[in-house]
Amino acid sequence: MAKNLEPSSPPGPDTGDEAARQQALETGRLLFAKECQFLTAAAQDGQLPDLGLPEIAFAGRSNVGKSSLVNALTGRKTLARTSHTPGRTQQLNFFGLGGRLVMVDLPGYGYARAAKTDVKRWTGVTRNYLKGRTELRRVCLLIDSRHGLKDNDREIMAELDVAAVSYQVVLTKTDKLKPTGLATVLKAVETELAKHPAAHPEVAVTSSHKTKGIAELRAALATLAEPAPER
Repeated sequence: MAKNLEPSSPPGPDTGDEAARQQALETGRLLFAKECQFLTAAAQDGQLPDLGLPEIAFAGRSNVGKSSLVNALTGRKTLARTSHTPGRTQQLNFFGLGGRLVMVDLPGYGYARAAKTDVKRWTGVTRNYLKGRTELRRVCLLIDSRHGLKDNDREIMAELDVAAVSYQVVLTKTDKLKPTGLATVLKAVETELAKHPAAHPEVAVTSSHKTKGIAELRAALATLAEPAPER
């Protein structure tokens, strides 16, 4: 059974006591408080950079809130451009975090207000990246909590399972739901994830607007970063 990653839950399986939990949260806070800057963008396979750092990718349907989540994690409002127009992000955007981690904001899949040829191109680049990137440590698969898993989410999950790429479902916009509605969606997602071998066992429950679950997700992702240099 997948575990719900909420503010009252420990950020990982090895942080059961409160002191360790607080330390993990602080480690995440310190990492994501470091300088974060746009590094490069890739619109074609040949443009993918060789950065030599662990990478975390943010994937999901168009307008699911990927850019908003990147901004919330880093405590910045305009690091990743946000838009209410589906399909606004049309290339893979790479952001460096303190010289220890790279975050990759991926184009959304599904509905987008763009030419079909453009959608086909960036979808192909994104899927090739997800299946063949040796630096990729985890995919954060964002799911709009108001809608739950859709068929195009399941397609990506199946591809990541085959490629043995670890992914973690991140429920977004949870402030839009009442507790009972959120619990129903969470239960359905957990049940389905239990059938997927590459799925991370914890579901992150977040709201970028309310910053719900952001500190816990920072702590979880900080475990994947390059170790901090010794002083």
